[in-house]
Amino acid sequence: MTFVIVIAIDLLHLQKITIMVLSRFWLTIFISSIVFIVVSLFTANTYTIDSVLNGKKDDPILVSEKYVEQLPAFIKDSIKTAPEQTMIVNRDTLNADTTYVYKNKTVKIYSGLQKSDGLLPTCKNTLVDLILPLIAYLAFFCGLMELLIVSGASGNLAKVLSPVFVKVFPSIPKNHPSISYMTLNFAANFLGLDSAATPFGLKAMESLQEINPEKDKASDAQIMFMCLHASGLTLIATSIIGYRAAANASNPADVMLPCIITSFIGTIAAFLIVGVKQKINFKSASLLIGLMTLIAAIIGLLMYVNHLDLIGKNYFTSNLSGLILIAIIAFTLIFSFIHEKKFKEAETTVFDTFVVGANNGVKTGVTIFPYVLGMLVAISLFRNSGLFEIISDAIGFIFSNMGVSKEITNALPVAMLRPFSSAGSRGFLIDSMNTFGADSLTARLSSIFQCSAESTFYVIAVYFGSVNIKNTRYALGTMLLVDLICVITAIFVATWFF
Repeated sequence: MTFVIVIAIDLLHLQKITIMVLSRFWLTIFISSIVFIVVSLFTANTYTIDSVLNGKKDDPILVSEKYVEQLPAFIKDSIKTAPEQTMIVNRDTLNADTTYVYKNKTVKIYSGLQKSDGLLPTCKNTLVDLILPLIAYLAFFCGLMELLIVSGASGNLAKVLSPVFVKVFPSIPKNHPSISYMTLNFAANFLGLDSAATPFGLKAMESLQEINPEKDKASDAQIMFMCLHASGLTLIATSIIGYRAAANASNPADVMLPCIITSFIGTIAAFLIVGVKQKINFKSASLLIGLMTLIAAIIGLLMYVNHLDLIGKNYFTSNLSGLILIAIIAFTLIFSFIHEKKFKEAETTVFDTFVVGANNGVKTGVTIFPYVLGMLVAISLFRNSGLFEIISDAIGFIFSNMGVSKEITNALPVAMLRPFSSAGSRGFLIDSMNTFGADSLTARLSSIFQCSAESTFYVIAVYFGSVNIKNTRYALGTMLLVDLICVITAIFVATWFF
């Protein structure tokens, strides 16, 4: 009896720990970054913390302030007559970009660039540059989804896909509307339609929440959906191809196949890990048929793209995603027009239904704002404190001493930052192309890292925050494990291809 009580207490304790994982992680980032900033300030490793609070990405960092007499002779003699009393010493001289600004009898010395926006600009930009555009996307696509619901299109799609989805999501009732929303989310991710994927995904989470028996605790279906979504299966890596083209890569689309292979392995890994945890029947005929169909579709498209020349590949990849998005919009509106009688039966019109859906999208955007803000501000402090660079350099040092190629370790910052911030890792990606060349192994590997997974902590904050789930159970751990699998796979695939 005592043994049973002890086990029950231990299980309760483990559940409480699970509930606090994301919260503790968030606090750890915040507190450790603040402590590091304060210690750096008082040990003279940092001259000012103003950049951490008010600085903007790529702004020069103030590292010290001196009187003119304290400067080297060649600078002291030149700065007073320099244009605007500003003098820049480039890399050729001191192996670092250093700017001297003479003002009010002192010289401010700037060196290096800020890695990301400071705390206060992050607060502003989260609202202005992220949430407001996201609310606009949510309003539009949630309006379309409301049309799909009332017109009956989502129900028809759910009926067609139910045989497969009930095997992957056994807790979801047959023909449930969440099936159609998840399908649209997966399809949008598959085609690189990020602006459409998020609204579809949020609608799927909302629909799954309706059948969730414990409203503050993630259900099995929600965890499976989140892990499959976060694995980032992508066919057309449009943005990556665009960055590589801008960096004058000889073949901007040459990373497309490695990206597909890496993200596909990540998706399969996510499915297997969560499937084992949820005791899914992997021998189901409908499940195997669905998986083989997906593999065949990927191989078929790859074979088609592979036979195209460079211009043909660029044309195909740049237009396919856009055409699919237009097709989805056109289908929704035409289907709604044809089945207009269903709107009359619901005592509404097509346009009024769109407005109702758009209004729900706006409400969802407002709901997730605090979750996203809290996470991005913590990441801003983490990046600007210098802790991230120290950890990144330490990991790079360890890998280099294990015999890992320098070209691979140079790409690791993208892999490390990707789970935290898509924008941050994108900055490292662009920097790697500028520094090492777009056709280097480092730049190509960075590109694969960038497109092979989602921003885990952003996704957790947005999707679970949208339905007020506090206990994410094993979702975070699984998503981070899948991120690691994608990193390892990307390294093997990149070295194999390039």
